[in-house]
Amino acid sequence: MGAVSDEGLRQAREKMAAAGVAPVAIDVFEHYYRQLEAGATGLIREDTIGPLLDPPRLDAVEVADEQAREALSRTVVIKLNGGLGTSMGMHAAKSLLPVRDGRTFLDLIVGQVRAARRRWGVRLPLVLMDSFRTRDDTLAALSSYPDLAVDGLPLDFLQSQEPKLRADDLTPVSWPADPTLEWCPPGHGDIYPSLLSSGVLDALLDAGFRYACSSNADNLGAAPDARIAGWFAASGAPYAAELCRRTPADRKGGHLAVRKADGRLILRDTAQTAPDEMDYFTDTEHHPYFHTNNLWFDLRVLRDTLAERGGVLGLPLIRNEKHVDPSDKASPTVVQLECALGAAIEVFEGATAIVVPRARFLPVKTTNDLLLLRSDAYVLHDDDTLELTVDPAPLVELDPASFQTIAAFDAHFPAGAPSLRHARRLAVVGDITFGAGVSVHGDVTLTQDGAPGLVEDGTRLGPGDAPTWDREV
Repeated sequence: MGAVSDEGLRQAREKMAAAGVAPVAIDVFEHYYRQLEAGATGLIREDTIGPLLDPPRLDAVEVADEQAREALSRTVVIKLNGGLGTSMGMHAAKSLLPVRDGRTFLDLIVGQVRAARRRWGVRLPLVLMDSFRTRDDTLAALSSYPDLAVDGLPLDFLQSQEPKLRADDLTPVSWPADPTLEWCPPGHGDIYPSLLSSGVLDALLDAGFRYACSSNADNLGAAPDARIAGWFAASGAPYAAELCRRTPADRKGGHLAVRKADGRLILRDTAQTAPDEMDYFTDTEHHPYFHTNNLWFDLRVLRDTLAERGGVLGLPLIRNEKHVDPSDKASPTVVQLECALGAAIEVFEGATAIVVPRARFLPVKTTNDLLLLRSDAYVLHDDDTLELTVDPAPLVELDPASFQTIAAFDAHFPAGAPSLRHARRLAVVGDITFGAGVSVHGDVTLTQDGAPGLVEDGTRLGPGDAPTWDREV
């Protein structure tokens, strides 16, 4: 592509500079652009890796309370808060979605941090990585917690942005109908250079913090954990990933593996797996542990490594092909250059992983997940952690045509979630609204063709019960 791609890179750099993107972020973008122009696909072939079979387990670790407290006293909580929840029809920060009793993801995250501060007597800053689209709403919501900031540290830093590239010539795409769609985030791996370029990395180190634990804002299972902090500090590792044992429900989640060339741990996601090797990727026995995206890293080692590499960690490229307007399949095809924050495990010598309880992985990606979280299958404790009260968790399958967006979901559950404590599975096919006090028992499938249906107040739904809900609303 030669001169054509050189021109594309020049245009992209100029566009980023004009938008005020940090020079470090522009250099990182150029690093990946050059890989893309050289034909890099980001694929990790199965014959280059071996499975990770026996990582350390948290339930086998002994950590004294004082050791845990000391480690947590030097830890910062970083939440990835760049998502808008567009797959659920949202146009604001996903973390502002109500989860329980009118309280949002963000409210519960703040509650978890405050509870850990009280229990362990530590400062424990909370810092969010916001995007340009989530920052204002998020900071406005946090203004109701005037005591949240610690030692003058900021409550957030901005994730960078980069131009979407036309797939045909790798030039920045133009989309006058909505110029904001010309831009995309560079993936969660942007956390490392953005911590540096924002000044937050130096500010944390200057304030005496050494460790960071990061996780997605929509994963309320990843509450501050002094025991894991104590283990990580004692390990001396520069970086650690939390893993869980895979089940058939986790076949699409990224996993760690051992790279044969140098014995280092690496992360492989779906987008880095060749189509003809997906059978290996989804085999829960072959690759038995999935990556939760809960991470721990040494801030001092990160700063030194970024300094050595000019701000470019060199994480593996993820080539993500989409349409410039995701809702318009006729819009131009674009390439987004991304990297995963968990891929940093291969950068740091001595990086490790630990198997944690499944309770630390509680993401909400769909309204199916949200219904379960809002139901009595979970109990909300005083420290704002959520605990599953049944085993296994009920399976929820809501009709996307009627329940995919938050507005439609809330309209179909006006009195809140039904009781799912005694359910094994709830599948809803069609347009069905639930009244108050509905309970689900066992394996239940509701199907409604044509006119909308109603599950009346107080209905008990069971596999053998006569349907009392199949009437028009």
